[in-house]
Amino acid sequence: MPVNILAVGDIAGRCGLEMLSRRLRSIQKFENIRFTVVNGENAAGIGITPQQAREILSAGADVITLGNHTWGRQEIAETLDENPYILRPANFAPQTPGRGLGLYETSFGKVAVINLIGRCNMDFGPDNPFLEADRLLKNLDAGIVLVDFHAEATSEKLALGSYLDGRVSAVWGTHTHVQTSDARVLPRGTGYITDLGMTGAINSVIGVKTDISISFFLGNPPRRFEAADGEAKLECAVFEIDEKTGRCLGVRALRITD
Repeated sequence: MPVNILAVGDIAGRCGLEMLSRRLRSIQKFENIRFTVVNGENAAGIGITPQQAREILSAGADVITLGNHTWGRQEIAETLDENPYILRPANFAPQTPGRGLGLYETSFGKVAVINLIGRCNMDFGPDNPFLEADRLLKNLDAGIVLVDFHAEATSEKLALGSYLDGRVSAVWGTHTHVQTSDARVLPRGTGYITDLGMTGAINSVIGVKTDISISFFLGNPPRRFEAADGEAKLECAVFEIDEKTGRCLGVRALRITD
């Protein structure tokens, strides 16, 4: 019996939060979604607040994943320790608050969600995500295993997808906010897409106000990045998973607009 899993690309600012709240439930109903993971690390532009996390969960997310902007809003730290439905990358330093692996009971069995962050072109040095994945999978007891890999380089994402092929149900990339056209099932049965895209303003530069981004690339004095607003999109992917084997049967990337 197949189970449809929804993975939603990075929420970018208030515009993205409102789009998620407006459209997620209808997508879940139309696509017969049984479990939803949303990357929320840019809900505050940079970082996420406890209130924004509650909004994402109230909108219909089962689990929130984060990334390199996890600590953009320090007030989330206590929530990460308390709330098992909000994950930060597992290969952060072990003394940091929160967890990078969640195990969830559902009507179709146990679902594990792993949040990892890449090392290529990032501003800090997390632990090796490949070795961290090995460690987490070693004794993991779950019928369906989902991996959000928050990384800059397409090569690193593709490499991890291939490395985990046949060992997890799905691997998707987040962070670059541009949806890729390579959604597919890998040779050993793992669903894959290099980047889900983002949920936020269409007329923006990866969610940031266009004029601010242009000014940055012109070399002008720096300005604080601000999330754009206006017409919105929600980018995501649906993974059809065989609940008995945990293998992916199909992947479809979606883009929903207002």
